[in-house]
Amino acid sequence: MIELKYEYLMGEADSMKVLLLGSGELGKEVIIEAQRLGVQTVAVDRYADAPAMQVAHRSHVINMLDGEQLRAIIEQEKPDLIVPEVEAIQTQVLVELEQEGHVVVPTASATKLTMDREGIRRLANEQLGLPTAGYEFADSYEELKEAVAKIGTPCVIKPLMSSSGKGQSLCRSEEDIESSWKIALDGARGKSTRVIVEEFIDFESEITLLTVRSSSGTSFCPPIGHIQKDGDYIESWQPHQMSEEQIIEAQDIAKKITDALGGYGLFGVELFLTKDKVFFSEVSPRPHDTGMVTLVTQNLSEFALHVRAILGYPITEITLQSNGASHVVKAWEESDNYQITGVKEALAVPHTQVRLFGKPETKVGRRMAVALSVSSDTDSARELAKEAAEKMKVLYNDK
Repeated sequence: MIELKYEYLMGEADSMKVLLLGSGELGKEVIIEAQRLGVQTVAVDRYADAPAMQVAHRSHVINMLDGEQLRAIIEQEKPDLIVPEVEAIQTQVLVELEQEGHVVVPTASATKLTMDREGIRRLANEQLGLPTAGYEFADSYEELKEAVAKIGTPCVIKPLMSSSGKGQSLCRSEEDIESSWKIALDGARGKSTRVIVEEFIDFESEITLLTVRSSSGTSFCPPIGHIQKDGDYIESWQPHQMSEEQIIEAQDIAKKITDALGGYGLFGVELFLTKDKVFFSEVSPRPHDTGMVTLVTQNLSEFALHVRAILGYPITEITLQSNGASHVVKAWEESDNYQITGVKEALAVPHTQVRLFGKPETKVGRRMAVALSVSSDTDSARELAKEAAEKMKVLYNDK
């Protein structure tokens, strides 16, 4: 019944106010697309001058994990739509606000559930019957050893609540259990010690299937292949080659999980592909980092699709206009005095664009820019994007 909340949105958007919780590079593109449709935008994050704040009409700096601060800013701004764009949010407050009549995109329960690896895994496997890796949960080091014994090695150990791959490790043998436990605790959000132990699936590839729930029904973007390192994406390409049977199976999984979550918006459904199976991995109820490639490949980027969907506007078609790829540029030190060089050289690579995110400081492993390339085939596009990304360097002015 969540769709009924969107009925009053049908029509012109120029009197709408959207409040974005999380103002990174993905949120920046969401803000830009919303403003193109006349929407008033407010960007919120835990630090000043975040990328989306640089283009929003107004911005606020708060601790989004502090329920009182979160409620105060929403009551002050009175937005028509609350749009979570990161996971580090006090989601219980969003649930309460939704119960009080606020509209949370796609829903408060979806935002809360997808942050919780236990909740989303039990929904997918135990309630919906979707194929997933085998899993066990543990609350202590002793329980972890028992869980690893049940699942077997190699296996993947993750904290229940984290983001961008933090706390994730591959446990190859019993000797790795202690180090994996410490990695999970260090990467967990808050003080939780509960972890998930997942069967290691020897997959041939992993994809993101961008799935859009809108007033026009459910739509799918062509599959996006990607490579991750330490749980964070390095490159992506679209389309990823799949058999017709795999595409049908992947879309069926994506529709079932997004229907269960409900609401309007774009979801990033992550799937593992083996030789003869498709496994559900995770889902994000917002634009996905691997989907930045759609800025150059589709008639409507994932950000344009998300905004149209949450405003209740129709989505008549999603068209792949070019084969393309993205490749990130990362920083490997912490500094608030840096510059990105090599942009001119990167733009000399044929059929290539770049996006510098404008983050006020660097951190170890933080994405600072992305190269986006198109070509006649994805392999060529990947080569171009990688070449362009390697020409850009993060230099530190205090050295």
